[in-house]
Amino acid sequence: MTKPTHEVEYEQMLLSRHTFLNQRGGRRKDGLLERSAYILLSRIRVQGPMSIGELSEAFGLDTSTLNRQTAAAMRAGLVDRVQDPGGGMARKFRITEVGERMLDEEREGIVRALDEVMTDWSAEDVRAFAGYLRRFNTGIERLGGRPWPREE
Repeated sequence: MTKPTHEVEYEQMLLSRHTFLNQRGGRRKDGLLERSAYILLSRIRVQGPMSIGELSEAFGLDTSTLNRQTAAAMRAGLVDRVQDPGGGMARKFRITEVGERMLDEEREGIVRALDEVMTDWSAEDVRAFAGYLRRFNTGIERLGGRPWPREE
């Protein structure tokens, strides 16, 4: 008899596979943003301007990786560097108007795709699934010590 977590493992593996199959070069098939830029912008939007050190802590990535990601985002006009609004020494990254617009468009495209996948689901089923995903993710975040702030 297999444990229920075996089913979760298998379905989670398939979920990540489907995500990767719909990407070309780190980008959704019809997407505007690379996955790393989408996640970076999403975090800055919900938390506000962040320094390289704060991003490193939030993502659990080394600063060289984040320097590459933020440099690419700056070249694309998605973020810019500003003085720390709190008066600190480190400069922080904030989303530009272009970044805001592209993040909104990317998110709308993803929601449209999810609407297609769940076209025959009731609103109650979609809400329940979202609740389980949130619970699953917050459990991972708790174990990793890196909670992701959420818009309420």
